Amino acid sequence: KMQVKKTSLLENEFKDNDLPGRRILEVPTVTSVIDTGFPASEKENRLYDMAVTEDNKVWMGGASYELKLFDLQGHLHHTVSITTHGMYLCMYNKQVVYTGIKDIKMISDTDTVVTMFTTGDWEPYGVTSAASGDLLVCLRKDDQSKVVRYSSTGTVLQEIQYDSQCQPLYKWAYYIAENVNGDIIVTDWKKNAVIAVDRLGIFRYSYSGFSSSTVTTDSVGHVIVTDYNGDKIHMLDRDGRFLRYIIPEGGIDGIRGVCILGDGEMMVGETKTGIAKRIKYLDE
Repeated sequence: KMQVKKTSLLENEFKDNDLPGRRILEVPTVTSVIDTGFPASEKENRLYDMAVTEDNKVWMGGASYELKLFDLQGHLHHTVSITTHGMYLCMYNKQVVYTGIKDIKMISDTDTVVTMFTTGDWEPYGVTSAASGDLLVCLRKDDQSKVVRYSSTGTVLQEIQYDSQCQPLYKWAYYIAENVNGDIIVTDWKKNAVIAVDRLGIFRYSYSGFSSSTVTTDSVGHVIVTDYNGDKIHMLDRDGRFLRYIIPEGGIDGIRGVCILGDGEMMVGETKTGIAKRIKYLDE
């Protein structure tokens, strides 16, 4: 059910010259393992989402009313209390942001929870900060789903809901990322797909046929999608073409959260175990 051509891995080793002199490792290595220590939810989930800070620490959200800040070696630096489980996180103006029940919350410098703005009748899911300084939020109401670009004060700047044939783009927009070319990339929980639109909201591509969970992008425009049931990471190019799978040594189980750490590394979370693995995926 791919709406894009799959090219062989070998072909791509030579074509993918975004990263001069840096190949994707055949077997990515796990450089550290963090036990986040979140309790299990009713569905046995522990770790949900993560967001990396400018000084390379990672905020983790899981099945409790707190967010935890770890360094890359796995030391817990900070814990803050929040109003929901930390399912959807991002960094915005150096502060960690999460989605509440019908609003977007920010943790202030004094560790208090501040409501940035409300989302009306719509329930927010994934959230990410855009290069423009805005926030992109996945929203759902009844069986409708859309992506909205908000200013920091909650002014609606853009709504993305329909394609050029007036058909809904999304069934359930779940997690969201912005790529370096301005594309807005969403995982759709109901469609089991990744759906990309350009900065104007015009459909670009979809990539489907697996249990897509979370999504992020790296500095050269690779799209990195976690495959919850497949226990692997799909790496696509900026046009939605499959490049390769990323499966670290020792494997990875029930992946949900993912973030790029810079310098060819990513952090990936196992939702059932609550373990986050730091993975090196590019060689020197």
